[in-house]
Amino acid sequence: MSGGGAAVVRTIIVDDQEPFLAAAGAVVDRTPGFEVVGRATDGHAALALVDELSPDLVVMDVRMPGLDGIGAAQEMARRPHAPIVILVSSHARADLPAELERTGATYLHKEELLPARLTEVWERHGRTLGA
Repeated sequence: MSGGGAAVVRTIIVDDQEPFLAAAGAVVDRTPGFEVVGRATDGHAALALVDELSPDLVVMDVRMPGLDGIGAAQEMARRPHAPIVILVSSHARADLPAELERTGATYLHKEELLPARLTEVWERHGRTLGA
């Protein structure tokens, strides 16, 4: 489904905190053309889901135990059908590691994760909604 249009933007949510998994899932569910196809609580589980489900989009926390969002995003970028990645955090961008810039991911503060922003990021990557 990557490239061009997609009938549905298949999305994985990744965060080690259940409240944010639920909140991010609700945002995706409220975004026309997007659906949650999987959830993970760390970077290793996220990579396994990417390999299993080939999602179009991954919304992932920067800071998690084990493999963090930055490391997982770098690994996802090496996949043959790499998803678009949005890295999120409750911390200001200036307080996050510089490596975030080298992931190719879009950064959003968790409070900025809204339906309009999901659509904006999707379209900024040259993708369109609908088939």
